[in-house]
Amino acid sequence: MSTLIAHELRSESLQLLRDYQKSPSSQTRNQLVELNFGLVRKEAHHWIHQCTENYEDLLQVGCIGLIRAIERFDMSKGHAFSSFAVPYIRGEIQHYLRDKSPSMRIPRRWQALQRQSVWVIRDLQATAQRNPTDAEVAAVLEISQSEWQEIKVACQNRALLSLDAPIRDEDNGSATIGDLVPDHQYRSFQLAQEDQIRLQQALVQLETRTRQVLEFVFLHDLTQKETAERMGISAVTVSRRVKKGLESLQMLMVGSED
Repeated sequence: MSTLIAHELRSESLQLLRDYQKSPSSQTRNQLVELNFGLVRKEAHHWIHQCTENYEDLLQVGCIGLIRAIERFDMSKGHAFSSFAVPYIRGEIQHYLRDKSPSMRIPRRWQALQRQSVWVIRDLQATAQRNPTDAEVAAVLEISQSEWQEIKVACQNRALLSLDAPIRDEDNGSATIGDLVPDHQYRSFQLAQEDQIRLQQALVQLETRTRQVLEFVFLHDLTQKETAERMGISAVTVSRRVKKGLESLQMLMVGSED
C-alpha cells in the first residue's frame, strides 16, 4: 500500500512539475513544496544533531533550497526530482549554518565537556545543595581545574551579547551597550534602503519582457540559458535584454537622484 501511495505522489509531483514549467505560478509551486516537504524534513533531521539551530529554522531554510530546485528542474534531462532537489536543500542549510557559525571556534572535545558539565553541575547541586566549585566539576570531568576554567571562558566569550544588555553608567545611572556603541554603518544602511526603493521603482518602468529577464537572472539566480528556456527565447536575446535592461536601470536610477 505504501509503495502505491509513493508512486501516486511521484506521479502527482511530476505532473505538477510539468505544469509549473509550462506556466509558473505560486500556487503550483506551493503544491510542489507540500508534496516534497519530506525531503526537507529528512535533511533537517540530519543536521539538527550537528548544530544548535532551531529545527523550525532549518525547515524554513531547507524549503528555500526546495523552491530553488523546483525553479531549476529540467524534466527533459531525465533526472529524478528527489535526486535533483536534495543537493539544493542540503546546500541551502549548509550555507545557513556556515553563515550562523560563530567566528570563534571551540575544540570539539571542549564542546563535549561543556555539554557534559551541564549534567555534572546539576547532579552536584542536587547532592550538595549548593553550587559546586570549579575543582569539584573538574574532578568529575576528569580534567584539570585550569582546563575547566578555560572551557568556561571560551564558551562565555562565544555567546552573543545583546546590544540591549544593561550596563552600569556612572553619568546616567543606566544604559545599554547599544547606547555606547556608535553606529557608523547607519548612514550607509539608510542609503542602501533608498537604493532598493529606487531600483523597484525603476524596474516597474521597464518593458515587461526585459523586466522579466532581469528578475529571472538577478532575483531568481537563473543562468541566461535557463532564462531563455523558461521564456522561450534564445540565449542571445536574453543577453541583449540583460545589457539593455541594466543600461536602462542605470539611467532611470541616476535620473531619480536629481
